[in-house]
Amino acid sequence: MTTLRALWGSTHPGPSVVVTVLAVVLGIAAGVDPWRVVLLGAAVLSGQLSVGISNDVIDRDRDRAVGRTDKPLVRGEVSARTAWIAAVGTLALAVVLSAGLGWGMLAAHAVALAAAWSYNAGLKSTPVSIVPFLVSFGIFPSLATLSAAPPHLAPAWAWIAGAALGAAVHLTNVLPDLDDDDRTGVRGLPHRLGPRRAVVLAAGAVTAGAGAVLVGAAGAGAIGALSWVLFAGVVALAAATVVRVVVRRPDRTVFRLVMAAALLLAALLVAAPGALR
Repeated sequence: MTTLRALWGSTHPGPSVVVTVLAVVLGIAAGVDPWRVVLLGAAVLSGQLSVGISNDVIDRDRDRAVGRTDKPLVRGEVSARTAWIAAVGTLALAVVLSAGLGWGMLAAHAVALAAAWSYNAGLKSTPVSIVPFLVSFGIFPSLATLSAAPPHLAPAWAWIAGAALGAAVHLTNVLPDLDDDDRTGVRGLPHRLGPRRAVVLAAGAVTAGAGAVLVGAAGAGAIGALSWVLFAGVVALAAATVVRVVVRRPDRTVFRLVMAAALLLAALLVAAPGALR
């Protein structure tokens, strides 16, 4: 039980659960049959567990060097060998479950997972660190539509919105760890841009993504009052983020503002269910 608890703590449980819930909600919005929605959620959760565990086991030495005692692998509660077995096992499970939803879903999920693993394996330290997020989040809405019967790719506006969400997540998620990353040689795109430019770019990304959803929903005749409210919320939070970062150094409040805008963007993606069908 202790090992399982430690492994769960290594999965980045918060983001893993949020991404899984988003996949399930998108599946419902896309009109996916209930049993397929359950399978979709299980496949996405398995994939996210593999990404989270692989991230922690690959970064174990870096985390140990900067004293990340919040990490089970650093505290020695689970071995690297066990973590690798769990990471590969959950990856294999994600592939098997995805295959149950069709070849299209399997191929799309494989691409998304390959992108996420490539980030963990080294792309996080390069100028193109944002690319795995653009790819995996861009393809993410199609995991739902490719699970439907008949399967189909998500519309272009959903790809744009997903990629924008991924960009915002990447550009802001690393901000609290910039100093630790510098000490361990991690120099991704946000590190090279600097915190202020990274935050402004993230705010612009979520705004552009929200605009894409609004245009797409309107084109599908599926726009409603809730969509406008959510869009206004994204714009307001993005504007507040830019104002704050102009007058003071980026801090945790800026991170929370951008993440709140990103969550509203995700909500906007599922606010017009007819648009994804």
